[in-house]
Amino acid sequence: MKKRRWYDYLWILSAVYLTLGFFNILFAWLGLVCFFVPLGIAIIGGNKAYCNKYCGRGQLFELLGGRLGLSRRKDPPKFLRTKWFRYGFLAFFMTMFMLMIYSTYLVFAGATLKQAVTLLWVFRLPWHWANTIDVAPWIAQFAFGFYGVMLTSTTLGFVTMILFKPRSWCVYCPMGTMTQGICILKNKGDNKYGAEGKTDSAAFESTCK
Repeated sequence: MKKRRWYDYLWILSAVYLTLGFFNILFAWLGLVCFFVPLGIAIIGGNKAYCNKYCGRGQLFELLGGRLGLSRRKDPPKFLRTKWFRYGFLAFFMTMFMLMIYSTYLVFAGATLKQAVTLLWVFRLPWHWANTIDVAPWIAQFAFGFYGVMLTSTTLGFVTMILFKPRSWCVYCPMGTMTQGICILKNKGDNKYGAEGKTDSAAFESTCK
């Protein structure tokens, strides 16, 4: 039997995070940990340890799709693995993220706070029960926007989990694409594998996979 490690239970944090957002939207700020930690690990360590070990969302999909049998366990379409789709989706996702930042700036500059979470970049879900009285409007606006980003990515991951293998979301996850790109650039720049500019492709692909 495989020995369980502390990071095998990080799926609990992902589930708790999504739940807390329903009761107080300001908890959405905690999601920034899932934004900066993977990038930090990739930049400092030059690997995808976060995706492979510490991603609570991936673990949650594995639990729901694998152990609970909610997945069809089919291979995802090949186009999801292509560079044009992954980097295209990353560009689209980052565009939506920057628009969210811009909305936050508008509220900071005096625009009216919009108490709604946007799901799948289209559907606006009213969030009138969120208690945002004690914080500046722009802080609340960022929380609404960022929770929408996290909820959207989780929804997409859940759908692909059902249709394909449990962790099919990981194939085109924007964060995974970014950390892989950082890993590739860092290892090429540091010449971490091989000598005289020659790269050990097996070790290199294993580290950045």
